[in-house]
Amino acid sequence: VQLQESGPGLVKPSQALSLTCSVSGGSITTTNYIWTWIRQPPGKGLEWVGAISDSGITFYSPSLKSRTSISRDTSRNQFTLQLSSVTPEDTAVYYCGELTSSWGQGTQVTVSS
Repeated sequence: VQLQESGPGLVKPSQALSLTCSVSGGSITTTNYIWTWIRQPPGKGLEWVGAISDSGITFYSPSLKSRTSISRDTSRNQFTLQLSSVTPEDTAVYYCGELTSSWGQGTQVTVSS
């Protein structure tokens, strides 16, 4: 399975961030797959953001839950992360992946005015 993140590299504070993960070589509806978003702020460790299961059930980090939404488009074999009311603390490299197998190369998102 191959994954590729896409989205804006620069977002202004208080705006919403939207990232899409395009999946190839496998279906996002394959049983037992968990499609996941993680991020790594500069100089910090990896942080789990959230996930969506093969059946569309979503899971969110408690610390981000109020601002996070993960959805999917099965016709395009994509899943999307939306993070609202961003601040500079949301600046990070964002990765999408299947929890137990493959990960994208990551995409840098900077929150700045």
